[in-house]
Amino acid sequence: MKKVITAEQAAALIRSDDVVSISSSSGLGCPDKVLAALGARFEKEGQPRNLTTLNPIAAGDMYGIKGIDHIAKPGLLARVLAGSYPSGPSSLPMPAIWHMVVDNQIEAYNIPSGILYDMHRDAAAKRPGVLTKVGLGTFVDPELQGCAMNDAAAAHPVVRKEIFDGQEWLYFPAIVPQVTIIRATTADEHGNLTYEHEGALLGGLDQALAARNNGGIVIAQVKRVVKQGSLRPHDVHVPCNLVDYIVVDAEQWQTTQTPYDPAISGEVAQPVSTFEPQAWGPEKVISRRAAMELAHGQAVNLGFGISANVPRILLEEGLHGEVTWAIEQGAVGGMPLLGFAFGCASNADAIMPSPNQFTYFQGGGFDVTLLSFLQVDGNGSVNVSKLGAKPYLTAGCGGFVDITAHAKRIVFSGFFTAGAKLEVGDGKLTILKEGKTRKFVKSAEHITFSGLIGRQRGQRVTYVTERCVIDLEDDALVVREIAPGIDLQRDVLDQAEVPLRVAKDLRVMDPALFMAAPFGLHLRPEVVRRGSTLSTKGGQDTLVGDTVTDASSNAAKFVEVTRG
Repeated sequence: MKKVITAEQAAALIRSDDVVSISSSSGLGCPDKVLAALGARFEKEGQPRNLTTLNPIAAGDMYGIKGIDHIAKPGLLARVLAGSYPSGPSSLPMPAIWHMVVDNQIEAYNIPSGILYDMHRDAAAKRPGVLTKVGLGTFVDPELQGCAMNDAAAAHPVVRKEIFDGQEWLYFPAIVPQVTIIRATTADEHGNLTYEHEGALLGGLDQALAARNNGGIVIAQVKRVVKQGSLRPHDVHVPCNLVDYIVVDAEQWQTTQTPYDPAISGEVAQPVSTFEPQAWGPEKVISRRAAMELAHGQAVNLGFGISANVPRILLEEGLHGEVTWAIEQGAVGGMPLLGFAFGCASNADAIMPSPNQFTYFQGGGFDVTLLSFLQVDGNGSVNVSKLGAKPYLTAGCGGFVDITAHAKRIVFSGFFTAGAKLEVGDGKLTILKEGKTRKFVKSAEHITFSGLIGRQRGQRVTYVTERCVIDLEDDALVVREIAPGIDLQRDVLDQAEVPLRVAKDLRVMDPALFMAAPFGLHLRPEVVRRGSTLSTKGGQDTLVGDTVTDASSNAAKFVEVTRG
């Protein structure tokens, strides 16, 4: 059987009412040529119609000119289940897919990325679906929005609450794809796939299994085809028995604005001296203060936004390599990249398949996660997934809900108000003009992290801003530190819509954070114990089955635990 076909021939294989699974992470790994051909076929023939797409991470770049926007056409799409959606700056037009969402032209769901990968695995194994505690108390919960992004989706729920073995769980029935479209670098004549120029493996293997095991087809877009038998078996990530058709795109880019960088795919190591430090300004102050929450030897998850700059802080302070970064697209170690290359890492120690990385995250196997916030309510709940009249400014939850579900330690970073004019220097913060939009609010527009559930699970949560540091305690949000130059009442308490309690031992943030020169970051040491479990209840940290070493950071009491 000849497997190599044109993109147009691949598009012709997709039938009306099919469920199509697409592997991508924004521009990273996006099978753009096949999607463009599918959109062009619909424009010409009016077929296929009423497709459902499964997108564990967004298919398409931030500007909505690639990926899913090729097929964001009324009549072609009926339903989209995505971990995230393309997003872009407010200066650009709304992507076509977002027009379809807000106008109720499709049923649109935002399902946590890890759960979507789990749904593929269960479909592949012919299991009924996913039973999980990820998402309880958040917009994922059917008692809130149940993942629905619009009224059209709310009428057809994709998740329900079940009692199993006396406990409350969320249940997502598995959805079987008839077609899976994935991307790799190289295919041999049999269809074995290698990913040597890719910045991530993503979930192509699991998505291919879901279609193949249920009688569907798998289309792989690649950069090149080589002779059968010329690929090393250990390098093959998706084997030929799972691949039906191959589409060649010799011009496919590595990620949104990068045609090809061998450091992204781990083929070469990039000198650390080539990584640019974060520009000086209020964001850097926040990144620096977040970095102070880390300890030597920790495994640290990193999210998009201000927190993504923390690795550059450690590099500038001479501490690169002292913690191991882990990001949802699969990279472990190295230097996570920024902007359009976010999701990739240079000099990574390993690149895991995303579904495996999410299993690690969902089970809370890492030490700390550094994430961002858009809003925080009085319960400490965080919104990052929906905001205001321009929803396309946010991409949805991505892996945020999977990551925070059982994380032991969470550090959220963001500005205290939106739109403030700030100046940092001379060891202090100066607010030249206060922001118009408050971010500590009575009611968050969306709950992407539940402070109530976090308290029940004993999670340690801190909110780092440019003007103060706040901890989530059992009965309040507590201001632990304020920036030098800040008036506590005027600049903090009066700028929050919710009451904030002030710690009796309120501290002033280190003035060195507010000076452009390196500030002398010292990471905490970690104490090694084997077979111990950290339990945090009522603000007290205990180590079950062993002793604990106690210490203090600039922010709050903490317990250091490492594994043997």
